[in-house]
Amino acid sequence: MHLSDAPALPRRWLLAAAAVLLASCASQQLDTYVSERPVLDLKTYFNGRLVAHGMFQDRSGQVVRRFVVEMTGTWSGNQGVLDERFTYSDGKTERRVWRLVDEGNGRYRGTADDVVGEASGRTSGNALNWRYTLRLPVDGRVYEVQFDDWMYLIDERIMLNRAVMSKFGIRLGEVTLAFTKLSP
Repeated sequence: MHLSDAPALPRRWLLAAAAVLLASCASQQLDTYVSERPVLDLKTYFNGRLVAHGMFQDRSGQVVRRFVVEMTGTWSGNQGVLDERFTYSDGKTERRVWRLVDEGNGRYRGTADDVVGEASGRTSGNALNWRYTLRLPVDGRVYEVQFDDWMYLIDERIMLNRAVMSKFGIRLGEVTLAFTKLSP
């Protein structure tokens, strides 16, 4: 039996299912933001003191953790350090120190103690796409999860960040952050 031999209703259902599947595989393209302003330069934005307020939502959308991050960024040439200090709503604290490299042409890479290998990212216009694998401790075990971060510079002080966290390609949840630059 061929698809053309199938009754009309199931064929429409199959076509609709295929369209949904294809749409779910689509991802946004960084170059879409090339003309957006202000232009994001990580060496400028992540230089000085910043604070971010964020939350983690599980795959159902339930907010399961809230946090504040105090950050200090410093750059020397194409080498940068971003020192992040997290305070969670349950009182727990955490620190992550990113060592960043500006590779030119809007490309960046970075490492941190809880990151597997290197993170890589690229800017275009006001946006950054940053991808990495993080060692995430949960209930006494450590899981390696992938992050696909999208950051958008709103103005010279405010940047919004939406990150999808996944494992084996399965979406586990999202992290949302609002950054505020406090000083140069």
